[in-house]
Amino acid sequence: MQALHIHAGPKALAHIRAHGLRPEHVGVIPAAAGGPKGLILGPLDRFIFGEWLTPSQQPVDLVGASIGAWRMATACLHDPVTAFERLEHDYIHQHYEPLPGRERVTAEQISAAFGQSLQAFYGGRVDEILSHPRFRLHMVTSHGRHILHREHPLATPLGYAGAYLSNAVSRRALGAWLERVVFSAQGAALPFEAQDFRTLVVGLTESNFMPALQASCAIPFALKAVHDIPGAPAGAYWDGGITDYHLHLNWTAPVKGPDRAIVLYPHFQHKVVPGWLDKALKWRHGATPFLDHTIVLSPNPEWVKTLPNGKLPDRQDFMRYDRDLAGRLKVWKAATRASQQLADEFALWLLNPASSEVQAL
Repeated sequence: MQALHIHAGPKALAHIRAHGLRPEHVGVIPAAAGGPKGLILGPLDRFIFGEWLTPSQQPVDLVGASIGAWRMATACLHDPVTAFERLEHDYIHQHYEPLPGRERVTAEQISAAFGQSLQAFYGGRVDEILSHPRFRLHMVTSHGRHILHREHPLATPLGYAGAYLSNAVSRRALGAWLERVVFSAQGAALPFEAQDFRTLVVGLTESNFMPALQASCAIPFALKAVHDIPGAPAGAYWDGGITDYHLHLNWTAPVKGPDRAIVLYPHFQHKVVPGWLDKALKWRHGATPFLDHTIVLSPNPEWVKTLPNGKLPDRQDFMRYDRDLAGRLKVWKAATRASQQLADEFALWLLNPASSEVQAL
């Protein structure tokens, strides 16, 4: 069964018909939030960053939220193939035991362990990321405003309830509760127009890399917010997926010529959902002109049904296999092994990138 589906916006499809797809055509690579679902993209990441892009020389903006930020930071390390293999291993093998006297693992416990794992993974290597000769990293976080400015056991649930209701009325109204803060390396300009939502840009540095990355992954109530990140406005920072779940952003592209004209998006589904609070709002799941230059690489839903449990790995598996670590490891490893087919099929398509095999976004 075909594992890979390729979808493209109208301008990206026209580009494929006129120019095919070569490494130098890529100007932006987004990486979505989505927790364990991102594991399915490991073989694609290793192929794209470890093989396919390497002969080209153009700068590429890497934009990630949550696990996507973790993946894109990893892409900037020397020997990205080995780094991605370690990321996959570390993510799959993470396991937390409740503290004595407790039935569940606490957010404080997970946050502390996660911070330690980031330090072990990136410690002493942040300069590799910040000084990468080609890749410009942008990590997306959600910064609390007003009642969400500081994490609080009562105010935070009330604030997120207000954010949920406001977002249901208008995505722009979410900005009354949260704002997008992007930590960008090398003083790089954002590769998207940010007029859709209140946005701040902060320079990514040695001193704020770890807290910014942890904040980008800080799922509300599952992990603790990260407060007062150096160089950024004071307050609480949470998972970048809250404001930008799948990075449905107004990507900018060159006006002339094919170089850097494409947003190449390895994703775990072909729909690009704007924010985490939009997951249930199906009318916001369709493509918009923001994605005109975008090519989405995603698993065929029918192929997904052949994976263990008939689905992608997800956060519910932590509860499903709460006392069965070996069981979770088995199904997640099987899914990631199977996902090698995604990379193999993409490599094969690149040899003759026929537009007839590309579906509309």
